[in-house]
Amino acid sequence: MLTVSAGVSASLPSSLAAADPVADAKAQASAVMQKIQATDAQLQSITDQYSAADYKLSQLNSAIAETQTQIGANQREVTTDRSRLQTQAIQQYVSNGTSSSSTSMFTANANESGVRSEYSSIAAGNITTTIAKLGTAQSQLRASQDSLKSQQDQASSTRNSLAGAKSRASTLVAQEQATLNSVNANIQTLVAQQKQAQQEAAAAAAATAFKSKVTAAQASSAQAPTPTQAAAPHPTTGSNAGSGSGTSTSGGGKKVPPPPVSGGTATAVQAAVSQVGVPYVWGGASPSGFDCSGLVMWAYAKAGVNLPHYSGAQYSATVHIPLADIQPGDLLFYGPGGSDHEAMYIGGGSMVEATHTGDFVRIDGVRSGGDLVVGRVQ
Repeated sequence: MLTVSAGVSASLPSSLAAADPVADAKAQASAVMQKIQATDAQLQSITDQYSAADYKLSQLNSAIAETQTQIGANQREVTTDRSRLQTQAIQQYVSNGTSSSSTSMFTANANESGVRSEYSSIAAGNITTTIAKLGTAQSQLRASQDSLKSQQDQASSTRNSLAGAKSRASTLVAQEQATLNSVNANIQTLVAQQKQAQQEAAAAAAATAFKSKVTAAQASSAQAPTPTQAAAPHPTTGSNAGSGSGTSTSGGGKKVPPPPVSGGTATAVQAAVSQVGVPYVWGGASPSGFDCSGLVMWAYAKAGVNLPHYSGAQYSATVHIPLADIQPGDLLFYGPGGSDHEAMYIGGGSMVEATHTGDFVRIDGVRSGGDLVVGRVQ
C-alpha cells in the first residue's frame, strides 16, 4: 500500500525575543527544504509508477478491444455458415438432388425417404461440426477476454491508488512550499527588524556621543580665555566647527557670537523630517527622490530660502559656527569643503539625511569626526 509522509508544521518562531530568531528561522527553512526534496523525490517515484500502470491499462484495453472484435467476427462466421449449409441442404432436398453431384441420392425409389434422411444428417453434421469448432474458438476468446478483464480491473485499481497517492504527494509538496515561503518571509522580516534595531542602536549611540561632544564643547566655550588672555585672535568667519573653542573672535580679540538662526529654520527642519522614507536618488531634489544636498535645498525652499543643489556650494554659502553653538536646522558637512556628504541637524544629537543609492531618507545619530563642519543658513 502506498503512503505519503505527513508535512512539517507551518508554525513560525513564536517570539522575536529568542536568542537568535534569524538562525532559528533559517534552520526551520533548511528543514522544510529537505522535506520538500524528499517529498518531491517520492512524488517523482509515484509519478513513474502511475505512468507505467496507465500504459499497462491502455495495452489491456487495446487487447480487450481486439478480442471483442474477433468474437464478433467469429459469431458472424458461425451465422453465415449455418445459413449457407441450411440453404444448401434445403435446395438439395427440394430439387431431388438434381443440382448436386449426389443426384443419385434423390432418385425416386423405395429408399427415397432414407436417402433424404441420410442427406439431412450429413448436412446437419456439417453444420454441427463447423459450429462446434467456431464455438470452441469463441469460448477460448471469451476466456481470454475474461482474463484480460480481470487484469484490467486490477490495473485500474492500481492506477487509481497511484493517482490518489500522486495527488496527496502533490498537495503535500504545495503545502510544504507554502510553509517554506512563509518561513522565508519571516526570515526577511526578522532580518529587517534586526537591521533596523542595529541602526537605531547605532543612531542612539551616535546621538549620545554627539550630545556629549556638544556638551564638552559648550563647557570649553564657557571656560574660554578673556580677550586680553587670548594668545591670538581668530578670524571672524573661521571654520572652527569640529573642535573650535565655542565662539569666533574679532581681530581685536573680542568674541563674536554666531549669527542667529533664521526665522524659517523650524519650517525647513519639519519639511526635511517629513520626507523620511523617500528613496535616495542621485541628483534628486523632490519627494520622488533626494540626494543629500537635494533634500537640504528642497527643505529650505519650503522656508523661502534658496540654496544651490551642491554640497560644496552650500558649504560656501553658510556661516560656519562652533560645534558648541549648533542648533536644529544647522547643516553638517563631511569631507573637505563638504565634498563627501551633508545632513541637517534636527536636535537631540540626531540629523536627517539622504545617504546613498538603495537607501531612504532617514534620521540618524550625528556622526562626529575631525572633518565635521557645522554651517548655519542665513
